[in-house]
Amino acid sequence: MPADTSPASDIFGGWLMAQLDLAAGNVAARRWRWRCATIAVDAITFHHPVFVGGEVGLYAWLVQVGRSSLCIQAEVWRRERASEATMKVTEATITFVTVGADRRPRPVPPEVAGRGASP
Repeated sequence: MPADTSPASDIFGGWLMAQLDLAAGNVAARRWRWRCATIAVDAITFHHPVFVGGEVGLYAWLVQVGRSSLCIQAEVWRRERASEATMKVTEATITFVTVGADRRPRPVPPEVAGRGASP
């Protein structure tokens, strides 16, 4: 959308950051199956610009489970409209804290094979 672009037709880094947080949040929610809150975004790196009209793909995976936190690595890849070639454009490490109904940190429950954890 025009509000998400610079005058040079590049996608704003802030929009990409929001998409990374959403992708990582999905991983956190699937592991915890309840409310999670972003508490840190570490080492975000913008390798290449994303241009209007291109396609972006977001990938995220769990890298570490703490007592009440989940550390997730997330990446943005782009594919330009006239090409099949893809390129990693942005990456970040995002930490979430698991939060209970009282909105206070809760321990991450052990993962049960074949079934998601519940609060």
